[in-house]
Amino acid sequence: MDQLFVNRMVKRLVLPLLLLLFYGNALAQLERKLVTADPEVELIFHAPRQINLLTVEPLEEKTLHFAIMHTFGPLKEGVRNLYGLDNGANIQFSFEYAFDDRFSLGASRSGRDKFYNLYGRYHLFRQKKSGAVPFSLSLMAAAGVNTADYAFLQEEAPDFSERSSFAFQLLLARKFSDKISVQLSPSLAYFNAPMAAYLMEGEQNLYLALGISGKYKLTGKSSLTLQWMPNLNSDLRSNVGIGIDIEAGGHVFQMYFVTSQALNEQYLLAGGNGVPGEGFRLGFNVNRIFATGSR
Repeated sequence: MDQLFVNRMVKRLVLPLLLLLFYGNALAQLERKLVTADPEVELIFHAPRQINLLTVEPLEEKTLHFAIMHTFGPLKEGVRNLYGLDNGANIQFSFEYAFDDRFSLGASRSGRDKFYNLYGRYHLFRQKKSGAVPFSLSLMAAAGVNTADYAFLQEEAPDFSERSSFAFQLLLARKFSDKISVQLSPSLAYFNAPMAAYLMEGEQNLYLALGISGKYKLTGKSSLTLQWMPNLNSDLRSNVGIGIDIEAGGHVFQMYFVTSQALNEQYLLAGGNGVPGEGFRLGFNVNRIFATGSR
């Protein structure tokens, strides 16, 4: 009698429970397969910045990207000035915080004209491994102000509005293979009142350029990088850069030669450039990403 009771209990309770567990496990596996059926392409670039330009590489939610960027004097200054390291250093600090996987806000300060910039990036969509989405697309917008001291001017110093400028970039990138990534960055910069006293070569209000970035992977942790920014509506020389990215200990180190001393988005278009081969400058960036909370 007891054995019969136990058999009934097994049939009524244990077997349905096992079936439920099996069903739940199968459903969970199915959900995981659906979620990862068409994953996004990762690490199109090593960091949110490459040489001077922002990239489509997003930050994870609640993470902070900290970057220190440097450019020095022209290499043609020779060994006496240690090929530019003794003169003309421009340094920019930037912080960018991700509110979610799509939207982040940043702030930067560069020594050239003591320029402060507020910028944001929004990632519209990302390249899929299946090819259903063939490229990643992001937007960048920035508003900045020149805070240099112009008390030496005989005329009245420029006010806040006259010191202000804006930038916009459309970031379109594709990872063609494990080794090759390319990004196009149509760029716009607008200055409310460009002045001869500013450390920029352009004198017009509006500047247009097409940024072209490339990455060629050398090893698992290093890549050769390229940058070219031909001007579209000015006679200024175009920005040219070549460098190498190295991942090490949670940092991404970027060393490069570039024709512009400028580092913020507005001055990259209007700040002027040297002649490649003669006006190249040594530059380097240090990138670090911090987790600021549980995700």
